[in-house]
Amino acid sequence: MGIDIHKTSFTAQDYRAFQQRLEENLDALARLAQDPEFARGHASLGAELEMYVVDDAGRPLHANQEILADSGDPQLTLELNRYNLEFNLSPYRFDQQPFAATEREILQRMSGLREVAARHGGRIVPIGILPTLRKSDFGSHSITDRRRYHALVAQLIQRRGGQFRIDINGEDPLQLDMEDITLEGANTSFQVHLRVNPEDYADTFNAIQLMTPLAVALAANSPTLFGHSLWHETRIPLFKQSIDTRRVDRYTWNEPARVSFGQGWARRGAGELFREVVRIYPPLLPICAPRSPAQEKAAGQTPSLAELRLHQSTVWLWNRPIYDDADGGMLRIEMRALPAGPTAVDMVANAALLIGLACGIRGQLTELLPALPFNMAEYNFYRAAQHGLGARVVWPEPGQSGYREQAICDVIERMLPVAFAGLAALGISGEESSRYLGVIETRLARRRSGAIWQQQKLAQLKKNMPLEAALHQLLEEFISHSAANTPVAEWPL
Repeated sequence: MGIDIHKTSFTAQDYRAFQQRLEENLDALARLAQDPEFARGHASLGAELEMYVVDDAGRPLHANQEILADSGDPQLTLELNRYNLEFNLSPYRFDQQPFAATEREILQRMSGLREVAARHGGRIVPIGILPTLRKSDFGSHSITDRRRYHALVAQLIQRRGGQFRIDINGEDPLQLDMEDITLEGANTSFQVHLRVNPEDYADTFNAIQLMTPLAVALAANSPTLFGHSLWHETRIPLFKQSIDTRRVDRYTWNEPARVSFGQGWARRGAGELFREVVRIYPPLLPICAPRSPAQEKAAGQTPSLAELRLHQSTVWLWNRPIYDDADGGMLRIEMRALPAGPTAVDMVANAALLIGLACGIRGQLTELLPALPFNMAEYNFYRAAQHGLGARVVWPEPGQSGYREQAICDVIERMLPVAFAGLAALGISGEESSRYLGVIETRLARRRSGAIWQQQKLAQLKKNMPLEAALHQLLEEFISHSAANTPVAEWPL
């Protein structure tokens, strides 16, 4: 998804050629899917971790390229803004203690990265939105000098035809206009990948969509921006609005946003989801690979579907279908709604919860999905992001007649046995499940997410110091607790 490109401006012929290649990609994917052995393999877990780089004063440090070059780590990559980096973590099969292995790798890689960053006067922070950000941290000067990012920014600005409007409600609402999309870089996430066999794809994707609000409420770690107290997971509205090219008119039809929860429940499998993205969203980066799928197939290679993958990288669904040509072709689901931080153990616990819930509930979807229209699942997602553990959601029940809102904490408490069962079905040991879902149980019992800790700590600090000083002190305490890898539910106030 993060490959670089060789050009930043495009002609009408570029778009026509790219559209034609997208059609060839879809046809090639359909032919691959006819092979009974296509995309079959061991279920596995992978992840990407986005991070901030800050200086000694807790301000964003524009040094990601220098740190990357110094690190020599092939799994470290750049992000849109010059103070963000991302680790592409190793995939682990479910018979390899994948959650424990992922936690260990995060801790090892973060330790090494902190040493490299320190040589450049920097520190590494895994947090959904940095509390010390200022408006001056955004703009053309903050963009990482990479052709892909310059082209993407230019294309989105051109389609918007004006400023990007940010309007987020909350305790202290925020409204502002931005000339470009660099506010997108305020959001850092922990993106989880699950490899899925084709016959299980639609049900697994739907189950993840259904359960994402529960995980988001517990994982929330982004309650402020520019000192404004907003949503528990402010990343959700900020990411959508910061790159929204639409001019929405409530009295006529509007094209779907490029950042979206989706268009409906999956019915048949991965193919329809890829086709949907091609049909709905116009290309932003129309760059064709040197060889077509047919040419790759003739050369004995698994088709890379390079154009489809590039196009997918410019449509930011909160749960996104992924095709990878590795291992003869594989299908994954990328879960993008979980924030970075507060700690390695918290992030892995969030992933274990979401995957366990989805795999545990998958067999009940025939009963549950008719009781929850997709727009209500989307409603649950946004309410969980807005109110966190204080949210109320519409939840499907076997044998229900009509709807009622329920406290999300009550729903999560009832669903925890489902998560344990789901992880057991995947082959996760009771010891590993208990470690990570135990972190979730404590968080739920104490009503303490990363967002809630930040809110409570900031309120405490503001009693004794100005807001800006309080935000900096908040960050310093966050960094200290995060580096210790103590679950956020146990952080002191």
